Amino acid sequence: MKLEDIDKTRVPQHVAIIMDGNGRWAQRQAHKRIFGHQHAMTAVRQSVEAAVACGVKYLTLYTFSTENWNRPQEEIDGLMDILIKAVRDETKLLMDNKVRLQVIGDIDRLPERSRSKLLQCIEQTAPGTAMTLVLALSYSSRWEIAQALRSICAEARDGRLQPADITEDTLRHYLATRDYPDPDLLIRTGGELRISNFLLWQMAYTEFYFSDQLWPDFRQEDFFAALYDYQNRQRRFGKTGDQVSHQ
Repeated sequence: MKLEDIDKTRVPQHVAIIMDGNGRWAQRQAHKRIFGHQHAMTAVRQSVEAAVACGVKYLTLYTFSTENWNRPQEEIDGLMDILIKAVRDETKLLMDNKVRLQVIGDIDRLPERSRSKLLQCIEQTAPGTAMTLVLALSYSSRWEIAQALRSICAEARDGRLQPADITEDTLRHYLATRDYPDPDLLIRTGGELRISNFLLWQMAYTEFYFSDQLWPDFRQEDFFAALYDYQNRQRRFGKTGDQVSHQ
């Protein structure tokens, strides 16, 4: 699939990606899992470039979940080193392409060196207007919703919020993604058919696209294929097909 196959008038505003398959990709080549993580940056770069070329305004990458802290320490340390290198190496590319970096998740759990490099990149890329790249880092949806509920309960306890006034928009305001639109399209690589505690609230009406491609092999043409598939679906949001087609 190529860029010219994409109808740029019908591009999803927000695409989210679960980048799955790094470990299996490495194991198939008789390497340790970290080898797959090291080679995943090519897929990240290709996806960012493809998204910018198509006119996608928000791209969210599930980078490291709260559950991933339970992995072997050697792998966690390797992932943190990769994060530092990626941020250092890609900052100029993001700036050149007018992409601003944002992060959602419990980044206080990150090592100080990783967090410092990340915050520096966020500051340097802040002027970017072409696209917002969101890293879901030390993130899980259940963690996010629990955090939101704690804040809402504290507001109600202190009399600043009445329980009867709590709506869906109230909860949305306390989510880590409050500044971004809900994803229109979720891409998951690696052949798995689940969403793994990722943006559960936000993906109520998201279109899902599952690819058998392992993440290190994912390229721009794969991203374009996902968008092409999305453009051939009818999004009804509870309405009938006739209602949507006559809008």
